[in-house]
Order: sequence, then C-alpha cells, then structure tokens
Amino acid sequence: MFGKKKQPPIRTLIGEGTAIHGELRFTGGLRIDGEVFGDVVASGDETSILVISNNARVTGKVRAGHVIINGNVIGPVLSDELLELQPKASIVGDVRYEVLEMHQGATIDGELRPLKADDKPGLKLAALKQG
Repeated sequence: MFGKKKQPPIRTLIGEGTAIHGELRFTGGLRIDGEVFGDVVASGDETSILVISNNARVTGKVRAGHVIINGNVIGPVLSDELLELQPKASIVGDVRYEVLEMHQGATIDGELRPLKADDKPGLKLAALKQG
C-alpha cells in the first residue's frame, strides 16, 4: 500500500557479547547487538534490513537495502533504499544512501552523498521576488 515495500522479518541475531571476525553475508533481516570485525553485506536480490543496535560495533563495510544504525560503524555504509541514523549512531567512513533519515545526536565523520548524486544537477537556489 502507498508504494512501500514489505520489510523482511529479522531472523538472524548477533547477540550482545558475541564477536565475529570475517565477512558476514545475509539475506532478509539481520540484527547486530554484538561486534563484527569484517564486512556486513546483504546478498541476493530481495529486500534486506540490517539493524545495528546502540551497543553494537561494526568495523568494516556495511551494505543493505534498509539500514538502521544506533551503534558504531567504522567503515563505509551503503544503503540501497533507506538509511536511518538514530540518536546514538556514530559512523566513521563515507556514507551513500537512497533516502536518509537522521536524528539529532547522530554523527558522521566522512563524506555523505546520495546514490544518485551524479545524476542530479548541482544545488540551485530560488531567487526571492522583490516586490
């Protein structure tokens, strides 16, 4: 309804106190409450959702359709659909997104660019009518 895609259920959890070393590929939904040292990448053509909770830490590349971050990411982030940066989100790395929702308190130390930035003309300011 209203053009929204249905989100897949989150069926995989990396619990708090768990540390994973190496590349992590997933389909559907994944929630990270622990630590991942390596890339976290959604694979497949289906819609994906990745949640990085407020106690989580990812050191590596992050890529998924819908990405929700409230923890720490050290590395580039790419969201093909929607990127939600919640108040405790901290990213050190470049960020690319289709649609961005950023809450007060979230921080990014890197370049922030929309995916279609190369397709769009530069910023144009509307002239004020003097009257």
